[in-house]
Amino acid sequence: MKFQRVLAIPVLVAAVAGLTLTATACGKNDDAAGNVVRIGTTETDPQWDVFEEQAKAQGITLKITHYSDYSQPNAALSQKQVDVNLFQHLQFLGQYNVANNDDLTPIGATQIVPLGLYSKKHKSLADIPQGGEIAIPNDPTNQARALFVLQAAGLLKLSGDVKQPTPADVDKGASKVKVTAVDATQTALSLASVDGSIVNNTFLEKSGIDPNSALYKDDPKNPGAEPYINAFVTRSADKTNPTYLKLVEIWHGPQVQAAVAKTSKGTAVEVKRGGPELEQILARVQQTIREKK
Repeated sequence: MKFQRVLAIPVLVAAVAGLTLTATACGKNDDAAGNVVRIGTTETDPQWDVFEEQAKAQGITLKITHYSDYSQPNAALSQKQVDVNLFQHLQFLGQYNVANNDDLTPIGATQIVPLGLYSKKHKSLADIPQGGEIAIPNDPTNQARALFVLQAAGLLKLSGDVKQPTPADVDKGASKVKVTAVDATQTALSLASVDGSIVNNTFLEKSGIDPNSALYKDDPKNPGAEPYINAFVTRSADKTNPTYLKLVEIWHGPQVQAAVAKTSKGTAVEVKRGGPELEQILARVQQTIREKK
């Protein structure tokens, strides 16, 4: 089944000056077919076909808008171009809310996907040379997580107890590698020229990288991974909408979960946590972000 096509109206994200929003449209327009939910995502994975089919079977018609980058779905949700989005973890949502003085709210968890270190030049962590170069994403949420991954792998040391580190927090004298921050879309493309890259799962399949080939990745079951729980998100006023909550239930159904496992090659770890618990985690994340400012 193909996605329904809707066209996203260009929006300007306040936190990203000068960025014009564009979107890839999907499917046909049919507002009359049962409960219609407009949902935004940056993903194009096969599980979305299964999700759409399962929602349809339960009387919910999805209008899925695929955005071209991560800056778009939250702005579209805030401006009521979509009703729900599903593309981000709580750390990313917290960054958006704090930067834009917004209160977008998680209503149900989906999964945690490990963040891994990949290399085309080396077969193990031990093979990475002293002074080797590692590419990491330059957006604040994935950058901090990437640095924690490299620290846990024993490749670098961070100065002090920093909750949201940047490359400036790397203790160069005590670290085996140096880091280069690049756009997240370039981390996989950089593999040919660096000793390794921290690559978000979104770009693994597009780049033909086997997620099981990671030299190292973080543990999704660690309590410290809570900020990286992915979630369905809506506007605060809609957080108890029964149709939106039904979508969370459908996502955790066996058909969708089988598709997720196939797409992620078994690396995605399912998380079942409700909105109130996720809101508590988000509140802690946002407090940390405000303290960092």
